[in-house]
Amino acid sequence: MQTLSGKRVFISGGAGVIGSELVPLLFEAGCEILVGDLKPRPGAWPGGIRYRQGDLNEMSAGELQAFAPEIFIHLAATFERSTETYGFWEENFRHNVQLSHHLMTLHKDLPGLRRVVFASSYLIYDPGLYSFDAPQLQVRRLSEDDAIFPRNLIGMAKVAHEIELRFLGGFRKDRFTTIIARIYRGYGRGSNCVVSRWIRALLRGEAIQVYRPEGLFDYIYAGETALGLMKLIERPEVQGIINLGNGRARRVSELVEVLRRHFPSMVATTCDSDILFEASEANMDRFRAVTGWIPQRQLEDAIPLIIADERQHLDDAGAKRHGNVMISSAAKKVPLLQRVRQAAAKLHPEIGLIAADASDGALSRHFANTFWHMPLLSNLDAGSLMRACRDRGVTGIVPTRDGELPFFAEHREALAAGGIAVMVSAPQAVQTCLDKLEFAEHCARFGLPAIPTMVQLPSDATGTWVVKERHGAGSQRMGLNLDSVQARAHAQGLRHPVFQEYLGGFREFSADVYVDRQGRMKGCVVRSRDVIENGESQVTTTEDCPALVAMCERLVESLPFYGHIIIQAFVDEAGSVHLIECNPRFGGASSLSIEAGLDSFYWFLLEAQGADLGDYRFLYDPQRRLRQIRHAQDRIEVL
Repeated sequence: MQTLSGKRVFISGGAGVIGSELVPLLFEAGCEILVGDLKPRPGAWPGGIRYRQGDLNEMSAGELQAFAPEIFIHLAATFERSTETYGFWEENFRHNVQLSHHLMTLHKDLPGLRRVVFASSYLIYDPGLYSFDAPQLQVRRLSEDDAIFPRNLIGMAKVAHEIELRFLGGFRKDRFTTIIARIYRGYGRGSNCVVSRWIRALLRGEAIQVYRPEGLFDYIYAGETALGLMKLIERPEVQGIINLGNGRARRVSELVEVLRRHFPSMVATTCDSDILFEASEANMDRFRAVTGWIPQRQLEDAIPLIIADERQHLDDAGAKRHGNVMISSAAKKVPLLQRVRQAAAKLHPEIGLIAADASDGALSRHFANTFWHMPLLSNLDAGSLMRACRDRGVTGIVPTRDGELPFFAEHREALAAGGIAVMVSAPQAVQTCLDKLEFAEHCARFGLPAIPTMVQLPSDATGTWVVKERHGAGSQRMGLNLDSVQARAHAQGLRHPVFQEYLGGFREFSADVYVDRQGRMKGCVVRSRDVIENGESQVTTTEDCPALVAMCERLVESLPFYGHIIIQAFVDEAGSVHLIECNPRFGGASSLSIEAGLDSFYWFLLEAQGADLGDYRFLYDPQRRLRQIRHAQDRIEVL
């Protein structure tokens, strides 16, 4: 038996019914743990457990390489009730077949991996062995070498991955060992199994419907399953396929009677059914032989625990629905919508994308799940916006236009109180950044090297100048490299002109930054502005510029930013930074920063659900240079 202290363990589906029992055991054993799950992080877990919320189909190789697991425990799976619905076809493929293949693809070549534990199912055994037309007096004990013929899609997915693991074993047996636990009829706290469903119904005073009360099932409590998996994790020499059940079949009618002891007035209605009578039980001989252990807890012991847990959560509104995310002023910002969609899918497949714009003909309507012909902000207040968002299931808003940032900044606290997060900075930061004169003066007060900005040119001004609007995007009607006469003339055509010295020959950069809820810089990606059109980078390349990253962090510490911001700067030949301006929103070319590892929209959606970003690393290699070329692309639709 090996000690688990200090072992690095990744658990897929670790917040599920079995994982919720297994993770505390591993933590107590001294393991360093990373859990991946669609569900939010359980609140009772210690802070030392790392957590990655989201669809693990979107997990990257970089995330796993950064953690470097020695043990991989694959619990993540999706299940339906005994009879699978037509709609389960796609769900089973994505979250059982595809997910298992994807996660093993990420793991199979990791140099430190030593042990793989896969939670399979007894559903892969040939149902002809244990399903009958009539009730049975004797139960059929299923052994590891019995015939297999998966009885449903779940069983098919499990046996497919068993074969994949067998295949990998032919190439990687010198690197890691594999154990496949075929788990029987599991039940536990927080489950959607028949035991938990019946207990929830009885707590609500409802009758329960019973099908085939004569059926015999091997019920195993999730806490016992977790203990069994621990025994297998501790014994890397144990390989191959092994049953993990209670080893003692119980009739459905026995389960009903155990429940009746706790609910004496319960009503249980026996319903007609055309399903076969099951009579299955795990042969636990091999498990006992290699571990010296078999499960002890029976229905009588475990059901009181589940009742207490369900009673504690009786007043909950049910499973939290994952809301939708809305892009305001979506216009034709298709690359931005695509990045938000990717982030939403990474967190949870149920999150919908809503494009909102004051123009009913906005191109973005063709690239979102739904479109909202949004009223002008002048016709909205926090209350009306909140009602519109609730009607559409919106729980997160990403503003995208400079002109709307003050509105959302002003109302972000009221919206947050109503359960709607907005990726926007505080009003002070928005106001400072949208006013170029105020931004320059702010930088001067905090000792930040911004380009001096003035509203009038000195009478004796020499050299060349940049003239731009004081408020809003800097590219609007900007005059570049003008002498003093030309600069004053150009200023006549602007509403509120400001003047900045023209710094010719210096390299111009943008730095995309994400600032978390605590006001800390989560990550920064610097990119050169190689080709610029209408103030936006058409060609941009990631660059390693530590001086600018350090300056960005200083600027972030000086203002109450939140979310994605863009800092523009020049860097001279000596490597000194000269700040130009800051746009407190996602930019047209900011998609490159997401590709480089600045996962702004995913982080925002996580924080909108209350997650702590301390669990999520900024995976960025400044030496790996990426270039983005922005271009138009057609999309053909079949009507």
